[in-house]
Amino acid sequence: MLTSQVKEIEEQLHVSAQTGLSTEEAKKRLQENGYNELAKQKKESLFIRFLNQFKDMLVIILLIAAAVSIAVEPSEWVDSLIIVIVVLVNAILGVVQESKAEKSLEALQKMSAPTAKVIRDGQPKVIDAKELVVGDVIVLEAGDCVGSDARIIESYNLQIDESALTGESVPVHKTGEALESEDLPLGDRINMAYQSCNVTYGRGKAIVTATGMDNEVGKIAGMLMNEKQELTPLQVKLNEIGKMIGIMCIVICVVVFGMEYFSGLETLLEAFKTSIALAVAAIPEGLATIVTIVLALSVQKMVKHHAIVRRLPAVETLGSTSIVCSDKTGTLTQNKMTVLEVYSKDGLKSLDDANSADEIEMLNYFTLCSDAQIQGGEEIGDPTEVALVAASLKKNYSKEELAKTYHRGNELSFDSDRKMMTVFYEVGNEIISITKGGCDVVLSRCDGADTESIMKANNQMADKALRVLAVAIRKWDKEPETLDSESVENHLTFVGLVGMIDPPRPEVKDAIATAKKAGVRTIMITGDHVNTASAIAKDLGILEEGYKAISGSDLNQMSDEDLMAHIEEYSVYARVAPEHKVRIVNAWQAKGHIVAMTGDGVNDAPALKSADIGCAMGITGTDVAKSAAAMVLTDDNFATIITSIREGRGIFDNIQKDVQYLLSSNIGEVLTIFLASLISIILPASGFGVPLLPIHLL
Repeated sequence: MLTSQVKEIEEQLHVSAQTGLSTEEAKKRLQENGYNELAKQKKESLFIRFLNQFKDMLVIILLIAAAVSIAVEPSEWVDSLIIVIVVLVNAILGVVQESKAEKSLEALQKMSAPTAKVIRDGQPKVIDAKELVVGDVIVLEAGDCVGSDARIIESYNLQIDESALTGESVPVHKTGEALESEDLPLGDRINMAYQSCNVTYGRGKAIVTATGMDNEVGKIAGMLMNEKQELTPLQVKLNEIGKMIGIMCIVICVVVFGMEYFSGLETLLEAFKTSIALAVAAIPEGLATIVTIVLALSVQKMVKHHAIVRRLPAVETLGSTSIVCSDKTGTLTQNKMTVLEVYSKDGLKSLDDANSADEIEMLNYFTLCSDAQIQGGEEIGDPTEVALVAASLKKNYSKEELAKTYHRGNELSFDSDRKMMTVFYEVGNEIISITKGGCDVVLSRCDGADTESIMKANNQMADKALRVLAVAIRKWDKEPETLDSESVENHLTFVGLVGMIDPPRPEVKDAIATAKKAGVRTIMITGDHVNTASAIAKDLGILEEGYKAISGSDLNQMSDEDLMAHIEEYSVYARVAPEHKVRIVNAWQAKGHIVAMTGDGVNDAPALKSADIGCAMGITGTDVAKSAAAMVLTDDNFATIITSIREGRGIFDNIQKDVQYLLSSNIGEVLTIFLASLISIILPASGFGVPLLPIHLL
């Protein structure tokens, strides 16, 4: 039975959910709207990237100095040649280091599903995903990659992993029903399927609502195209030094030329040569080389600290970082659901302390009422169920070992309406059914349970943002011939609860505290729910007294000006979309902060590129995130960022010392000529003359 909203969609898109589009209509729409693929951005040629290396003010001044030097003193061409070689080596090093810089869109294109199952002319067909058009009816089954954004019209226990797009750490249960609100964050649109997300369980049908650049991945691609690469703090400072030196050179040329010529010490040509040579001497031609070499050596050093730097100046940018905007799932947390607490008749305990026979039996019931497996360290199945199996395994009970005693029979699969799952087992001469599901649902089907104590334990775990599941059993004389929820999932005996969460990485808390001491503030930006994000943030020391959490829907109500005005009040941004992440990064930058952004998903890519330095996860990170970032963490460890910041600050200190050394020696030459000329003018009888010839200076 189709809902009224699905019928409206059928009318709007001129399609039948039963028969799909006709082949002719699909061809017509394909011609009108184009293929379901991302727009390709024109890539800069190797030659253009090489020329871009010469935009630096210091490099331009060096080249002008080399040209003027050889024009004035053609016989002394060696000095000019050395300057040119230095500049060319710098440019080549820069191009080599940045050769992989712009592959974000290519990675996005690789993520597109190669094929899609559609219904056309009333018949199922498999087509190239790029040939999908708006109005196509697609069939979704476990293992499929969603071909394009679509409105779900049928769902049979359909679950889709959207972690790369939304940051949601567990697969999302999908429905074909209409939702109450239209203004929902991406992660809460449970009647939509999105391109490049994988179906992990169940099956369903959906009608394509957007293709190509109009779908969510396409919008991210558009944001990446429009994002301009900003200059790093080091590049800004070197440009400022270049401008300062340029002005200084002009002043030196004019003053020294005037003093030398009008004092009668030198001829017009000789005075001109001296002033030009002095101007060239004032330029720290070794600075560009030293900076490049220091950065290149630092890049090699960073590899030992599990960080691969893709753009040389990014190393120094880390040293200037004052704000680290971090994704939660997989960066601050382990991206692995884990049972932390249990409740049984022995009370509420941590998993480590739950060692009684009743508690272990309860954990085993949870494991038996699941389809997940852990074989040879490989985890197979839904992350929530994997966590349950892992909890039993921690108590030395594997699913294979339990199967020797418990022989599995029929089952009532999980249903998003019932929110329960039931499995029958034969244990010796007994038949039992094990039911697991949400606490309130399972408890409502139990007889004689201590509801008050159970709900108190449930609330205590929920307050810590733990996901709570309940398990209950029922004994039978024989297994029922027909299975239905009303007859099977009633008159149950309550056994216990487990509370699970994607826990923080153990090293992150100390890393955040270290960063805080160094004046670096950590901000959490996540697609997860506010309560879960806040609980993790408090535990890690991110959400401290005086700071607040805000959701994506609240951000939608704020203008960019309002956000910038209040940006420092918030430490947690939850249930956010990709465009929210970019807004947050830009607001911190507008406040004068140097922002580092971490992430692993497609949804993080625009913010990774927009930040002063983007840090992608190397293990769990998508190709899109890695390509958009300036640095890749090979160990997915947040603490590596803090180590890198420390390294970056050391690099900046070294470069400052180099600048001071080079400028001081060059200024010494300038002052020597200037003072000698001044003495010769004041005391012409002294015969002081010019102590350094142009060749000496060059």
